[in-house]
Amino acid sequence: MISVGMLAKIRRMHLRDGLSIREVSRRTGLSRNTVRQWLRQEGVTEPKYPKREAASVVDAWAEYLGVALKADAHRAVRERRTAKMLFEQIRALGYAGSYARVTAWVRRWQAEQDAAPRRAAFVPMSFELGDAFQFDWSCEYVFIGGLRRRLEVAHTKLAASRAFWLSAYPAQSHEMLFDAHARAFQAFGGIPRRGVYDNMKTAVDKVGVGKARSVNARFQAMCSHYLFEPEFCNPASGWEKGIVEKNVQDRRRQVWREAAERRWGDLDALNAWLGERCRACWAETAHPEWASLTVAEVLQDEQARLMPCPKPFDGYVEQPVRVSATALVHFQRNRYSVPTRHVNEVLSLRVYPRTLVLVADGAEVARHVRSFERDLTFYDWQHYIPLVQTKPGALRNGAPFKVMPEVLQTLQRHLLRNAGGDRVMAQVLAAVPVHGLEAVLVAAELALEAQRPSAEHVLNVLARLKEGMPIIQALGKPAMALNEEPRADVQRYDTLREVRS
Repeated sequence: MISVGMLAKIRRMHLRDGLSIREVSRRTGLSRNTVRQWLRQEGVTEPKYPKREAASVVDAWAEYLGVALKADAHRAVRERRTAKMLFEQIRALGYAGSYARVTAWVRRWQAEQDAAPRRAAFVPMSFELGDAFQFDWSCEYVFIGGLRRRLEVAHTKLAASRAFWLSAYPAQSHEMLFDAHARAFQAFGGIPRRGVYDNMKTAVDKVGVGKARSVNARFQAMCSHYLFEPEFCNPASGWEKGIVEKNVQDRRRQVWREAAERRWGDLDALNAWLGERCRACWAETAHPEWASLTVAEVLQDEQARLMPCPKPFDGYVEQPVRVSATALVHFQRNRYSVPTRHVNEVLSLRVYPRTLVLVADGAEVARHVRSFERDLTFYDWQHYIPLVQTKPGALRNGAPFKVMPEVLQTLQRHLLRNAGGDRVMAQVLAAVPVHGLEAVLVAAELALEAQRPSAEHVLNVLARLKEGMPIIQALGKPAMALNEEPRADVQRYDTLREVRS
């Protein structure tokens, strides 16, 4: 094979030095026909020779291997098969060649894929300070509470300064979306004039022709509250929000690798750490357009052009729920208690990222911490106090009262030893809405210390606490003794008789 250097040497020897083709052939060791052929060409180009085709034992399995590699390209990296696994599969089907031949074929196939034409070209984009932010979701895995959990992470990134904010949630729902915006705008110190989104279901109800979109009403309400204009990418055109798309990949290498190596007690601890890491990344990362400035420094300039941040949007999702005969409402395969006076009524359930609020006639009647586990029941035992006034026997095995404070459970065990103790305990619980839980707990403790627990004793102590009177007897202490005890005088009776007569 003749290289470009050899061709240049042939041309110099013949055209510059005036050597004959015979002499050039003698000095280079090439045939005269070869020398004559390359001298006739115009210009110097790399010689191309036909590739030698040699049959390989892997050729019979090429189609099988190609299909397997293409299928793996659509899987997560951790789920893709290695060359060793593919070798074992085709060997089980009858392949008689070596493992080295398979690895060589796989490397050649991957090189061909890398050299294949890519997608269409894209136009680079530039944004003015304070002009726009981009939003996207990603799926990550971390250990929370001892279990490996899947989280949906909201990425909000300013298009000009490249400042970003991460918020992790158990799911992609409206209330999570609203909370993610409130957190990000608070961290940025303001709001851009536009927001760029893909056609996520929590924002777009229907994709129309061109840029026409049927926007979700609650999402539109949030945009109206923060005064920014939402814009949506064309379908399958993620490059239109490429800044936040790249942020997803960068944060996996920069933030989530470290987060996956730690163990988190709860989601709040993880989100607090994410906030610290975001701010640290702003200070460490150079801006891609102004390399002499960090993202944090450019953000300071952008904050002056952002719209002021109002109070957070009340981002709840509302839905009607019917109260069962056991004063429970069902939500996402869990049950939550409400006051028994609302049995069989339809209440409004307001869903927040961390809490559930039940509303009747515009007033809040119950509030619970939201659980993302399944098939659990969450009681507030105070919701059932009015019911046990008419059904005191339910106290013995009532599930809601198993979550009462330990002091009340101890008092209940003492009272239930006697006949009618359940009715007495119902009288004690009836004092909770009147005097407050803290006062009843103090009275119950004093009654237990006096070793004479009874409803009358507890109510007496509550009355003394309310009036500010001393509660010596309730504390179980002896009464004050007189310095001079009165003496019995039976003669006084005769004296009284004489006076009356």
